[in-house]
Amino acid sequence: MNDTAQPPEQRTVRGRDGAVTAAPSPGRDRTARGRTARGGRGPRSPQWAAWGFLTPVVVYLGVFYAYPLYRNLDLSLRDYTVRSFVDGDAPFTGFANYRAVLDDPTFRPALEHTVLFTAASLLFQYGIGLALAVFFTRHFRLSATLRALFLVPWLLPLIVSASTWSWMLNSDSGVVNSVLHWVGISPVNWLTSPGWSLVSVTVANIWIGIPFNLVVLHSGLQGIPDSLYEAAALDGANPWQRFRHITFPLLRPVSAITLLLGLVYTLKVFDIIWIMTRGGPVDSSTTLATWSYRLGFGSLLPAFGHGAAVGNLLVLIALVFGLVYIRVQRKQANA
Repeated sequence: MNDTAQPPEQRTVRGRDGAVTAAPSPGRDRTARGRTARGGRGPRSPQWAAWGFLTPVVVYLGVFYAYPLYRNLDLSLRDYTVRSFVDGDAPFTGFANYRAVLDDPTFRPALEHTVLFTAASLLFQYGIGLALAVFFTRHFRLSATLRALFLVPWLLPLIVSASTWSWMLNSDSGVVNSVLHWVGISPVNWLTSPGWSLVSVTVANIWIGIPFNLVVLHSGLQGIPDSLYEAAALDGANPWQRFRHITFPLLRPVSAITLLLGLVYTLKVFDIIWIMTRGGPVDSSTTLATWSYRLGFGSLLPAFGHGAAVGNLLVLIALVFGLVYIRVQRKQANA
């Protein structure tokens, strides 16, 4: 057979046994290798594109997350003073800062206040936010306007919200005590009484966090088909039964992520408490977040190592709850 009669893409090869086979053209192989080397349409092109998109994310996480965590861990494992912080020659002390923090008399009250503050905030923020989200699923004339007004606490700067609550709860000229006096109730020292300071900052934090729960839960409710409610109504289910057996179970994934984000945010709340009470009086509203700041920056002789140790304990608590959430989600997905 004559090889020149074949198409340019292939040629025939006659073996020793007389069999004729088709082989790719050398010129085409060279052209394909050239395109691959130039990156035109070779198999490496999608991989390089993926790395190109991932590089900014990796750099961002490394600069703004990994490095600060490393520096905070290094701070907690060394005896840093103002001089050693500038010189960078702080001696390595291991877990001495953590032992000092755990043995400090302030640790246990701060941990209890953090648990109470976080638990009460999550409970009321989620409960009130869910009730409002269900209420706003009913379409009426002022629904969109009222829903937008509920976002105001979330949009305000935290320093404005905390300052407003400080003015409202002022013992002498606050509007809350004025209303109590008008109805015949004795004024309450909301911010200066050890029994009420933690309650006051918790109420302020609940008010600020309700809009976030409202928005996320309302979005989750929009994904539940109306046909389920119609079928339940035809079966004679009352509103409470429809909420219990349809709304709440189908809203569970959205509720889980809402509570997790709320937990991480509430654990690190600092500015609201610091502006309103500065953790007082007598550490009655001190949490781990405010204690960490006070140790590191609240005195003329700051204990950077102790403050970093308390901050790392907060990170550890948030990480544990995050891992629990991931485990629960995987179990639900497998089920």
